[in-house]
Order: sequence, then structure tokens, then C-alpha cells
Amino acid sequence: MDLANNPYTPGAGKPPPALVGRDEQIQEGRVVIARTERGRAADAPILYGLRGVGKTVLLKALQAQASDAGWLTIEIEGKQEGAEQTLTRQRLARGLVASARSVTPRAKKLSEAWVRALGTIGSFSLGVGPAGLQISLGVDPTRGRGDSGDPTMDLEEVVQDLAPALVESKIGLAVFVDEIQDLDPVTLSALIGVQHRASQNRWPFHLYGAGLPNVPGRMAEVRSYAERFNYVRIGALDADDARAALATPAHEEGVVFSHPALERLVDVSGGYPYFLQVFGDQAWRNAAGPDIITDEDAVAAIASGTTVLDESLFHSRWDRATPAQKLLMRAMSEDRAESQISDLVNRLNKRKPSDLSVARDALIKKGLIFAPERGLLQFTVPHMDDFIRRQQEG
Repeated sequence: MDLANNPYTPGAGKPPPALVGRDEQIQEGRVVIARTERGRAADAPILYGLRGVGKTVLLKALQAQASDAGWLTIEIEGKQEGAEQTLTRQRLARGLVASARSVTPRAKKLSEAWVRALGTIGSFSLGVGPAGLQISLGVDPTRGRGDSGDPTMDLEEVVQDLAPALVESKIGLAVFVDEIQDLDPVTLSALIGVQHRASQNRWPFHLYGAGLPNVPGRMAEVRSYAERFNYVRIGALDADDARAALATPAHEEGVVFSHPALERLVDVSGGYPYFLQVFGDQAWRNAAGPDIITDEDAVAAIASGTTVLDESLFHSRWDRATPAQKLLMRAMSEDRAESQISDLVNRLNKRKPSDLSVARDALIKKGLIFAPERGLLQFTVPHMDDFIRRQQEG
């Protein structure tokens, strides 16, 4: 196969050649935009699920939707390490300024609502980034609005002062947060609080997010009323959509999968979009014929694709664990799905569940495992158990 025509895009957050199986979420995004344009309340989604299900790709698609509708959009990402609060405020300020600059040139003369909005954005941006961040907005900063240093108060004042201008222009302001479970607590609390106030006052502000399965619990811990947000679980693709994710891009390049090859790759991927891209990419690279991917090619793709996954996805996560944490993960790998804490206690010859709490809590904090419910643990990365068993067998 000509590698220059390889349509598959393995990699974190890379958009696939065919975004299949997410029509419902894309349509819901359109509804949020339409309701906002009409001045009606709307609930933006907070996406959550395992690694490799395409949450980041879907979040970016929703952001593109909003940007195409003329919205002010800001993109930030939660980080597990480092002092992120100041950096996050800088990213918020930069995003506000950049979005405002993209919207306001459309008007020959700014309305009073937009002058007030831009003044507050300018004030919010002062002192959090390079000097002169707000100069290009062409409006003097409004001292005393959005500049107190309190994240919740400042963001609320920004959204409050922006709301009349947004309503006037029939657009919204949206903050898109990837890895939202890792956002620093102060900023996360501020964003949740502002979303709550916006919903009460019908301000056209929307918080979109994407993260691991612990996102609903994490957000509810920060602000209890966040439990009422619009959480949307993103899972693996069903068999038909998984087939389409592999076959459609190849077909567009004049290449077909044999039936056994397609079924083999769909089965081994488990329907997880990231795995489909890896195995599709390897099938393309291993194919001997110019226009067909055979079952032999698929078998070779599984072997080479597994190596790619081990090196690019699993090893980096495994290496982050301490010896004690690896012991717990090895014990979990003996279960094909979720693990009972009580079983792990017996398997590791511990006396009581609390003996596992230090390793368990550290692994949850590192984003390697999560607790789907009390007394249960599960890996955040699909097939991590298979990788650990391969390590032991090797």
C-alpha cells in the first residue's frame, strides 16, 4: 500500500478520517447552539469515559461547531502536575481576547453592550499575561470588573458583562476543558460556579468538558450542584460503527478489507476508536496487495499493532507506577473487567481493604484506575490487563 495514502490517524486527540458513531452527540451540540441563538436554556455536555474512546476528538468537533456558529470559544486542558492555577487564568484570558478579536471586527461600530463587555475582558486580562494583552481590543479596561484576583468572582463578572453583548449577537461563550478531572480545584470550582449562575440567569455561557470516568464524582466533590450537569458517557463503538471506522476510509482510497480481516480487527479492537486507528494503520502498512487487506494482513497488523500500543500507550502508564502500585495493578489484571476490592485484599494477602488505600488512591490520582462504584476498581485504559499479563509472561 502507498503509505502516502494511508488514511488512518493513530494518536491522542487526532481526528479520525471518519467520525462515526457520534451522531447523537453532534446533533445535541447543534441543539445547544440553536437554543442559545433563540435565548433558551441549554445544557452543554460533559463527556466522560475510558481512554481511547475519542472524547478529545468529539470535544474538538463540538468546539468547531460553536466556532463556526460565531461563538466565543476558549480551549484549556487540565494538568496533573505543577502550579496550574495562574497558567490556566492566562489561558482563559488569552482565549477571551482572541475570541473577542475574532467576533468584534464584524461590526463597523461597537454597541454599548460590546464596549462594556470588551472593557471587562480587558480588565480580566490585566496582570495575568504579557503586558498589553488587552490593547488590541480597542477599549479601555473597566477597572473594578473581573480584576479582583478571585477566580469565581472575576469569571462571573466577565460572563455577566458579556451576556448582553452575546444575547444581542445571538451567540454564546463556551469554555472547552479537556482532561477536566485534572483541572486545578480553584479554576474548576470557578467554572462550575459560573455555569451554575449562568443557568440561573440564562446567560449564554456553556462549560463543555471531557475526561475520565471519575469526572462526575470529581465535579460533584468540588461543587455539589455539579451533579445535576449534563454528563454524557462515551463508550466503545458498536460493531457496525467499528466496521465503518475501518472500512470507509479505506474504501475512499480504493481499498477494501476482506470480510475475515475486517471482523478480526473489529473484534481485537473492542470497538475502541484509538485501537481501531492503530490496527487500521498497521493493516495498511502490512498489506501486500495494492487494493485489498487480507486476513493474513490483519493477523500481521495485530502483532505489530500490539507492539505499537505497548510502546505508545501502555508502557508510559505502567512506568509511572511505583512497585507497590504495580502489585495492585497486577492483581487487578487477573480480572477481565472490574475488580472487587475484597478479592484484591485476599489476592495480595492483606488483612483489610484499608491496606490497599494508599496504592489505590495514588493510582486514581494518576488516572490509571478509577472506582466505578464503591468496592470496585477498573483500569482507565482498555486492555491494560492484557498488557500487564504480557509483561508477566515475557
